[in-house]
Amino acid sequence: MSSVAVVLFTSDLRLHDNPVLRAALGDADEVVPLFVRDDAVHRAGFDAPNRLAFLADCLADLDAGLRDRGGRLIVRRGEIAREVKRVVERTGADSVHIAAGVSGYAAQREERIREALAGTGCALRVHDAVVTALAPGRVVPTGGKDHFAVFTPYFRRWEAEGVRGTLAAPRTVRVPDGVSGDALPDRDTIKNLSPGLARGGEEAGRKLVKSWLHGPMAGYEDGHDDLAGDATSRLSPHLHFGTVSAAELANRAREKGGPGGEAFVRQLAWRDFHHQVLAARPDASWSDYRPRHDRWRSDEDEIEAWKSGRTGYPLVDAAMRQLAHEGWMHNRGRMLAASFLTKTLYVDWRVGARHFLDLLVDGDVANNQLNWQWVAGTGTDTRPNRVLNPVIQGKRFDPDGAYVRRWVPELAEVEGSAIHEPWKLAGPDRAGVDYPDPVVDLAEARSRFERARGLD
Repeated sequence: MSSVAVVLFTSDLRLHDNPVLRAALGDADEVVPLFVRDDAVHRAGFDAPNRLAFLADCLADLDAGLRDRGGRLIVRRGEIAREVKRVVERTGADSVHIAAGVSGYAAQREERIREALAGTGCALRVHDAVVTALAPGRVVPTGGKDHFAVFTPYFRRWEAEGVRGTLAAPRTVRVPDGVSGDALPDRDTIKNLSPGLARGGEEAGRKLVKSWLHGPMAGYEDGHDDLAGDATSRLSPHLHFGTVSAAELANRAREKGGPGGEAFVRQLAWRDFHHQVLAARPDASWSDYRPRHDRWRSDEDEIEAWKSGRTGYPLVDAAMRQLAHEGWMHNRGRMLAASFLTKTLYVDWRVGARHFLDLLVDGDVANNQLNWQWVAGTGTDTRPNRVLNPVIQGKRFDPDGAYVRRWVPELAEVEGSAIHEPWKLAGPDRAGVDYPDPVVDLAEARSRFERARGLD
C-alpha cells in the first residue's frame, strides 16, 4: 500500500525551492497538494479583492504546474483544520507538511490543525525558512532576548548566518485517487479590483525575477528611490504569496553581485527582520510595539482626503492614486503617505494600515503593520519623531514632477518642481488647475505633532 503525505500550501504557492513540497515527496509515495480557502481569513476581512484575484492566478498556475508533473491541486473551502482532517481520513495520510508562519493567525492555524490531527496517527510537520530567507529566531541577540529590535545588528548576524541552498522543482508529483476538491477560483468573477492590478502565479513571478536580476537590479542602489523611474523589483506580491522564494532570490542576487545586488539583498533582510519581530511579538500587528502615548486625531474629512488622493500635496496624492489604481505603491511613496497620515495629520497608524490592507496585493501583516509602525514612530525606528516633508521629498525623489504628472493629471501642465507646491501658482499658471488647496499647513502640523510628543 502506498504511503501518503499532505502538502498544505499557504504562503508558498510554488514548485521551485519549496522545502514543504520536497519534504512531503521524500516522506511518502504519493502526496495531496492541498490549498484551503480558510473561512477564518474571510471573517477577519483579509480576503480583499486585489489579493483574491492575485490568489486565483497563483492557484491556477500552481495547478497547471502540478498537472505538468502528473499531479493536480486540491482546493477546498471551509475551516482549515476540519478540511485537513477530512483529507487525512480519506487518504490515510501519515503526515501533513506546512510552512511556518509568524502571525497570530498562523500560530492559531497550526494549533487548530495539530488538535484536529490528534488521535489520527498523522503527524504535523512544520518547516522553517520557506516564507522567509532566514527563519525567525534563527539569530537572536546576546543576553537572552528573543528577537532583534534594531535592524543593523540583525543584518550583520543575518549576513553571517547565510541563507539555505536552493531546491529544484520536482519532476513528478503522484496524487492518490479519489481525493476531491472545489473548482479553482475565477479571477473574472471578483469585483472591485484595481484596474491596473498585475497578474499572479509562479510563472509570472519567475519571469519577473529573471528580468530583474539580468537588468534593472544593477542600478537598484542608486535608483530605488526614484519614483518616476520605478526602478524597484515589484516582486513584493510574489514574495507575499510565495510564488517566488526569498531564499532563492537572496542566493541569486548575491551571485549577480555588485552594489545593486547587495542593496536588494539588504531589502530581503529587512523583510526577514520584520517577520522575526512579529514572530516574537504577534500583538504588534495591532498594538504599539513601543508606545508613545499618542493622542491621535480623527478628522474624517482629512482621512477621506488622504484615502482618495485629494490632500493638496501632490506627491502624497500621487502615491495614494497609484495604490488605488494598481493595488501596489512604490516604497518611497508608502513611507511618505504613512508619514503624512501619522505625523502631519496625526491619525492613528492603524487607520492607514487597514486602508493599505484593503488595497495592497502584497498586503502582508508583518511588513505592512511593522512598516507603518516604523514610520509612525511606534515601531523599531531609532528616530521615532522624524517627519517626512512632502514638498522636500517631492523635490528630492521626483525632481521633474514626472511621477506626480503620471498620477495627478490635473497638474500635468505645471512645469518642473513647481508641481510640488501648486498653491503657490498665480495668474495664468493657476487658472484652470482643478486641484484642492492643502488640507493642513505643514508648519502648523509639525508644531502640533511636536507638542503631542512632548518635543516642544
